[in-house]
Amino acid sequence: MSLIPSFLGGRRSNVFDPFSLDVWDPFKDFPFPNSLSSSFPDFSRQNSAFVSTHVDWKETPEAHVFRADIPGLKKEEVKVEIEDDRVLQISGERNVEKEDKNDTWHRVERSSGKFMRRFRLPENAKVNEVKASMENGVLTVSVPKEDSKKPDVKAIEISG
Repeated sequence: MSLIPSFLGGRRSNVFDPFSLDVWDPFKDFPFPNSLSSSFPDFSRQNSAFVSTHVDWKETPEAHVFRADIPGLKKEEVKVEIEDDRVLQISGERNVEKEDKNDTWHRVERSSGKFMRRFRLPENAKVNEVKASMENGVLTVSVPKEDSKKPDVKAIEISG
């Protein structure tokens, strides 16, 4: 039984992710006057491009691995940065397609504009050894982990 409601996507994701810096407005599509979207319309408009940039984060024994879907972008149009020592930031911009006055658009569904995703990395991340690659519209960022130190065990002689 999954504790993640189906409207949240039902994938293996945490409803509360302490490492994520994203702001999610659960009332965005509801007609409530106090929702984040109505209070900050610029935020909502800005938010639409990077919300559609889906990122998976998995932890392996060796590294934290992030995979972001960013179809149609070249690697030169994407930035991967480490901020404030432990914040991974993935950003970029999808440019609007040039319009020809003779064209008739029937539907526009692909988002354009800037996007940004930020993730707070855990203490065991080796931020100086981050590697990124892009293939077929998928950006993969690998953040190696420090070796976990095994506790020193010292035998204590029992007297008596």
